[in-house]
Amino acid sequence: QLSIRDPKNKNKYLGSDEIWLRAEQKIKDAVTEKKVPFIVKEGEAAFYGPKLDFMIKDSLGREWQCGTIQIDFMLPERFKLEYTNSTGKKQRPVVIHRAIAGSLERFFAILVEHYAGAFPLWLAPVQVVILPVSDMYLDFAHRVLANLTKQGFRCEVNSENQTLGKKIRQSTLQKVPHMVIIGDREVEKSKDKDLYVSVRTRTGKDLGMMDIEIFIKKLQELIEKRAL
Repeated sequence: QLSIRDPKNKNKYLGSDEIWLRAEQKIKDAVTEKKVPFIVKEGEAAFYGPKLDFMIKDSLGREWQCGTIQIDFMLPERFKLEYTNSTGKKQRPVVIHRAIAGSLERFFAILVEHYAGAFPLWLAPVQVVILPVSDMYLDFAHRVLANLTKQGFRCEVNSENQTLGKKIRQSTLQKVPHMVIIGDREVEKSKDKDLYVSVRTRTGKDLGMMDIEIFIKKLQELIEKRAL
């Protein structure tokens, strides 16, 4: 959204018509050159200059401003800022105010609401939760944890004294993308050097038993693709 001043209420803004027209044209030329689609909103500019606002819609269709880039010809003038250009002459700079994400709290609130807490793998605070069937498999679970965290994944072990069904339900409600199940079959299969795990997703899909290296590659591919 290209936010410009209200031409019917110029008293709200600093600076002359000449400066405003120049600033508005500069920012319009920049987005046009980059082939960024935009709409023009009168009366939404800052008091010191026009701005490019990145608007995000929430799940209710409401628009919120997040990122913003603002062109400011006024403050350099008021503070008498100068620099020496390549020809040795004094020149007045232009200040560019920018906030890539805008208010971080607002940005994360929109993300949480948009995904309803079910973040894609690459955004999820906990990407994998390891669920041992009982305490006797905790050592094996921590070996799996060490392998995954070594690759940079955000993981944890659910060591609570609960049934496997309750652990799965808890992880599903917490919307953890992947669950790793550790029990007799996995330990028996992993007697050699290779570690085997059974994997299911938060949607209930059973991915079956697999070598942990294969599981790691699957996770890496999803993260590299920024899969949703």
